[in-house]
Amino acid sequence: QVHLVESGGGLVETGGSLRLSCAPSGSRVSIAAMGWIRQAPGKQREWVVGINRGGTTSYTDSIKGRFTISLDNAKTTVYLQMNSLKPEDTAVYYCYLDDGDQRRYWGQGTQVTVSS
Repeated sequence: QVHLVESGGGLVETGGSLRLSCAPSGSRVSIAAMGWIRQAPGKQREWVVGINRGGTTSYTDSIKGRFTISLDNAKTTVYLQMNSLKPEDTAVYYCYLDDGDQRRYWGQGTQVTVSS
């Protein structure tokens, strides 16, 4: 069974930075793509960012120029560097992993809170 382990959330002031990380554990899995969605209080889940095994990235418009997703050299851990954070970035961030068989796995979620 595959589990995604997330870390790096927390509380930061407006304009601050945080870095999230996410890595699979448990059974071996082939990574086709990874990324994050987020859910703010009282709002629907929103896709935020993704990266495929080849390194191609995609970002939702609201974070372009502020967030950067990357894969480590071993292609086993994904990072989300979040700069210039805004209160509207406050949400629970959920990591996902798509394997080569069209299965999607989810992390447990990590809270990001940006104070104004």
